[in-house]
Amino acid sequence: MNGEVAQAPGLWRAPTLSLRWWPVFLRNLLVWKKLAIPSLVGNIAEPLIWLVAFGYGMGMLVGQVQVGGQPVPYILFLASGSICMSAMNAASFEALYSAFSRMHVQKTWDGIMNAPVGLDDVVLAEMLWAGFKALFTVTAILCVMLVLNISHSPKLLVAWPVLLGVGITFSCIALIFNALAKGYDFFTYYFTLFLTPMMFLSGVFFPREQLPLAVRLVSDWLPLTAAVELVRPLFLDQWPAAPLRNLLVLAAYAVIAFWVALALTRKRFAA
Repeated sequence: MNGEVAQAPGLWRAPTLSLRWWPVFLRNLLVWKKLAIPSLVGNIAEPLIWLVAFGYGMGMLVGQVQVGGQPVPYILFLASGSICMSAMNAASFEALYSAFSRMHVQKTWDGIMNAPVGLDDVVLAEMLWAGFKALFTVTAILCVMLVLNISHSPKLLVAWPVLLGVGITFSCIALIFNALAKGYDFFTYYFTLFLTPMMFLSGVFFPREQLPLAVRLVSDWLPLTAAVELVRPLFLDQWPAAPLRNLLVLAAYAVIAFWVALALTRKRFAA
């Protein structure tokens, strides 16, 4: 018991980071390049199906929705929300299933740490790699949206780095569950109890004004809500109403989640 208490401060110490995360990131990139096309198809197929089925199918029934008192075609409303959902899902899948395979199944992390690379750098590399995968996915989806003439706002250039931040935020959160998981089945809890409810509460599919007040107050502080509030105005060729607040929400989730994920991963490797 005393030994566990003595080790606790070490688990929660500040991250010890260096540029040695880059070779780990590069290693993931080189491996992924061999499967880039199937990976891209898998990552963009589902969101595009959602967009076409609901955007054009339900959009014909709904017509327009009100966003800040402005009528907006439903296909545009859905596209601006689903791109954030895609960044969330792509980062989460990479930081869960792929990272868990490298950490636990393939023991890749153990091999890497035989070199002069610390666990903190490995976790940082996994977080940034998942963020990059999310950015790659949303870039492909944005290109399709441009072809479909959904939006041609010049402000979409600003959405690009914002979506990178969204991917990094959700990769940090997912790495917490990666550190706790004993097997792949554990990730079902994360998707079913956390991501799926958040998709319906964050204004992706319908305006949040439709929600009861108590639910809306909770929704105000969800990371996906902050992402949608930042990205949707850019699709409408407008600037976000409260960019600093929403950026701080995403940053707070990312910093706190990364710290927790790192501590739990240290605990796992110390066991």
